[in-house]
Amino acid sequence: MSRRILITGASVAGNTAAWWLGRHGFDVTVVERNPEFRDGGQNVDVRGAGREVLRRMGLERAALDHGTGEEGTAWVDAAGWAVARFVVDPSLGDGPTAEMEILRGDLARLLYEPARERATFRFGDTVTEIADGADAVRVTFAGGAVEAYDAVIIAEGVGSRTRKRVFPGENDPRWMGLTIAYFTIPRTADDDRMWRWYNAPGGRSISLRPDNHGTTRAMLALRQPPGAEQDWDAARQKAFLRERFADAGWQAARVLAGMEQTEDFYFDVLRQVRLKPWSRGRVALTGDAAWCATPLAGIGTTLAVTGAYVLASELARGADVPAAFAAYERAMRPMVESGQGVPGIAPKIMNPRSRLGIRLLHGGLRFASRPAIRRLASKLASGRAPEPDLAPYATLLRA
Repeated sequence: MSRRILITGASVAGNTAAWWLGRHGFDVTVVERNPEFRDGGQNVDVRGAGREVLRRMGLERAALDHGTGEEGTAWVDAAGWAVARFVVDPSLGDGPTAEMEILRGDLARLLYEPARERATFRFGDTVTEIADGADAVRVTFAGGAVEAYDAVIIAEGVGSRTRKRVFPGENDPRWMGLTIAYFTIPRTADDDRMWRWYNAPGGRSISLRPDNHGTTRAMLALRQPPGAEQDWDAARQKAFLRERFADAGWQAARVLAGMEQTEDFYFDVLRQVRLKPWSRGRVALTGDAAWCATPLAGIGTTLAVTGAYVLASELARGADVPAAFAAYERAMRPMVESGQGVPGIAPKIMNPRSRLGIRLLHGGLRFASRPAIRRLASKLASGRAPEPDLAPYATLLRA
């Protein structure tokens, strides 16, 4: 069984994989481009199989205790009045707001703190070359070191540079027609514990979400064809958003003012990662680097946690590396394909261009928010997600 593993990216997926591989006795190194652990980030949620993985790690209660305190989701009009509300109610199943809502950085740190007791973390470095061989992977780092590993796991983001080195030109992205910016702004007395979502004409939306740090998480979304805006520098991206949202109404002025002072501005043009293989030889992908489903799917963090656990477990079951990677892909592919199955019309429905479209959206949401309809939708959806069977991996915990 291979013993020495390199993970690139101290992400949610990377930290989960490091925890489990260390738990199973592997010699694990995690290399991270940032000079230090990266906190911050917007709301994520963990559901289904992902929560079971956290439960097996003994972290479920801690993740709930570190939650944002979000109590539900409300679509609001220009005056701030709620036109549809989805309040968290476990008896109705998870809605737009799940029971486990947590900031990305808080979850990543919950995973990182115990993971670093089982793995070596190397910050401020990155991979510049990977040479896969029959018996080992030879890795060259930007810092100058050259080391050999039994396997390499790429657990980076949607634009993973290391993936491009190993799988050049193989990603066939599915563009979602939506550009999003996330950042943190000062909290005001009027901010409540709801996720407030406002639609403006022109396919624009503004979201404000509570957190557990005394601030508010803002999101600006714009429905438009992709134009490589993700490659612009931050100054140009902010100027673009100021121009597009200046007359959006509701709290646009406050959000744009906060954007100028924020320290965690993140901007992206949403696209899914689509690759036929997730592994080649002794190198495998996991998390967004393998299958980014975009925030529209509402399952990205669940996939990251679940996929990393399955990958680590298959390596621990004793198969050779390529066989373990193949088993991991067989287990995860159905769940990923289901998560990536966001209808192409979804961004259009949720980000209407016209005032009539907004009225129709609000009417549909008002109907869907009725308890009887939510209960029926939860019943119809239950048991349909093709999650991997985690039962065979439970025996590894007793090994």
